[in-house]
Amino acid sequence: MVTRTVSALLFLVLVAGCANNTADTGAAPAPAPSPSASDVIDLPVPTAKPSGPAGKPSAGGPAAGGRTITGTVTAGVEPNCLLLTDGSGSHLLIFDDPAMRADAAVGSKVTIVGSSQPDMMSTCQQGVPFVVVSVEKG
Repeated sequence: MVTRTVSALLFLVLVAGCANNTADTGAAPAPAPSPSASDVIDLPVPTAKPSGPAGKPSAGGPAAGGRTITGTVTAGVEPNCLLLTDGSGSHLLIFDDPAMRADAAVGSKVTIVGSSQPDMMSTCQQGVPFVVVSVEKG
């Protein structure tokens, strides 16, 4: 008899713990706390600075570790994502300067100088991120 009583009591405790305890009291739920200054983490923003005057690479070609790629700019599947494809694959173009981005309009043939950043996170979901330091139309 004791075993049945303990089993029944245990069952009732488990059922009560699993029950939905949202009684309609008419009161609004408590708002979520807003993050404090100590909760916010500022992450560094990648920057790419031109290696020469007016966004042109310095004499002698791309900066150390840089690459030059020529091709036609295409639109990515996500909004505001630009891609350039060459023999080595698809490159997601990352611009620090809006003027350079304007020079790389969808459909234009360009030569870009910059460097691949395969570990850079992106929402574009296509291509290897390529930080552009200069763009030349044509």
